[in-house]
Amino acid sequence: MAERIKLHPETPHVKRLFEISDKIREGAVVLFPTDSQYAIGCDYKNKKGIERIREIRALGNDDHLTLLCDSLSGIAKFAHISDYNFKLIKRLIPGPYTFILPATKEVPKLLVHPKKKTVGFRVPDYPICEGLVRELGNPMLAITAKKPDMNGNALENFDREPFLREFTKLVDVTIDNQQELPARETTILDMTDDNTKIMRRGLGIEKVEEVFRMQREPLEEKS
Repeated sequence: MAERIKLHPETPHVKRLFEISDKIREGAVVLFPTDSQYAIGCDYKNKKGIERIREIRALGNDDHLTLLCDSLSGIAKFAHISDYNFKLIKRLIPGPYTFILPATKEVPKLLVHPKKKTVGFRVPDYPICEGLVRELGNPMLAITAKKPDMNGNALENFDREPFLREFTKLVDVTIDNQQELPARETTILDMTDDNTKIMRRGLGIEKVEEVFRMQREPLEEKS
């Protein structure tokens, strides 16, 4: 049964964040809110935690996983970023964006796409996420909190409390921000090369389009 911890979405209690980060460091799998949807996460080096999360989501090896980082320099340690993409990411973070980038050797093999050698990255614009990564001192593996039967727009049919109860027996800690349950997903950008492509249109897509208009560059949409 997951421990329920309530945190203010804008000013989360630092001591509570420290306590939660200790649990993550010790191997806990956590359900937590982000600037888009709720996510399931653990320390990026937690092999058992990664396996549990894959099982919860019924993920295959070809499904991309995401690392939550605290900054662009944090991403740069774990990803190969061209000068072109560096400038793009700098203009978009923090925010509801997932960047697919070639992984460095710092990324555990369990997290790397076996064929593409890529991994997802996020720098959320959300104090709870920022605090967890800061106190943990490591990136967090994170992926949208869904069960196999929650495909498509299924999350739109959930209120907050029934949704959180769905994961009570699956995670170790649930962070409750006591807010309405958001249903929209992040915008995903494929940055495996300088020909950046939209893999999914979601939150913040208007800013993405604005950034590309500023650079007067066409933004290719991946079919």
